[in-house]
Amino acid sequence: MIKMTFFTLIGILISCAHDESINDFSAIEPQPVNKDSPSIKSQPLSVKDSLNQQNIRNIQDSVMASIGMVDISQLDSSIKVDIKYNTSDNFFKVQLYHYLDRAFFQRDVAERLVKSQQYLSKIDSNLYLLIYDAARPVSVQKKMWKALDSIPPRKRGRFVASGKNLSMHNLGVAVDITICDQMGNPLDMGAGFDDPREIAYPKYEERFLSNGQLSADQVENRKLLRKVMANQGFWNLTTEWWHFTYGTRKMNLEKYKPLLTEPGVKEL
Repeated sequence: MIKMTFFTLIGILISCAHDESINDFSAIEPQPVNKDSPSIKSQPLSVKDSLNQQNIRNIQDSVMASIGMVDISQLDSSIKVDIKYNTSDNFFKVQLYHYLDRAFFQRDVAERLVKSQQYLSKIDSNLYLLIYDAARPVSVQKKMWKALDSIPPRKRGRFVASGKNLSMHNLGVAVDITICDQMGNPLDMGAGFDDPREIAYPKYEERFLSNGQLSADQVENRKLLRKVMANQGFWNLTTEWWHFTYGTRKMNLEKYKPLLTEPGVKEL
C-alpha cells in the first residue's frame, strides 16, 4: 500500500498537471487521499511480453509523429533525460509510465529546447539541460485525477487537470527541467523537483535568500535556468522552479493535438 501525506502528493501534482494559471494553494484544507485507489497501484503490463523494445520504440515514434511530436534526443543527444514517471523515483513511488522513457515534444518546441541547450553551452560548455518530464498521456493524467478522489472535483481541479481539462504536458509544450553537470548531477536549486514547499517558489526567492534558507549560489542556479529557457520564449511558473511552458494555453489548445494514451500500451 502507498503511504503519502497530502502535501507530498500535492508536490507531484502541482508541478506536472495543474492549470498553469493557479498559483495559490494556501486556501485549500488538507483532505484524505485514497491510498487504496487502484489507479496508482502497479499494474501488470499486458503487452510487455509480445512487444520487444524496438517494436515499442517504433510504435512510439509513429504515434508521436502523427500528432507532431519528436524525441528530443533525435535532435540533440547532449540534452539529458531522466523521465521520473517511468521509474518509481517519484512521489507516487510507482511507475506511472509503462514504457515512456524518452522526452517527446511538439517539433517547434523541441527545436527551441535544442537552441536553449546551445545557448547554455555558450555560457558554460560543461553544463547540460536535464529533462524530468515532457509529453504526458491524458490516460495518466486521468489516473492522477482519480488518485485524489477523496477531494471534491471543484477543489481537485486546483491541483491536477482532470484529463478533460488538458494540461500543457498533454500537448507536448511543457517541460519539467533542470541543469546538470557532465556526470548528470543536477545543480543545487535549494529545493528538489516537485517540492511543494514555498522555498521552491521562484516568487519567494528573495525572501528565502534574505533569511538564509536559500544561498546565493542556489538562487543564481535558478536564474541561470530561467535565463536559458527565456532565451527561447519559455516561461516559468511562479510556484515551481522546474516547470516551463512555451506559448499561451489558448494558442496551444488551438494549435496542437494531445497525447491521449501511452503508445504501445494496452489500457487495462
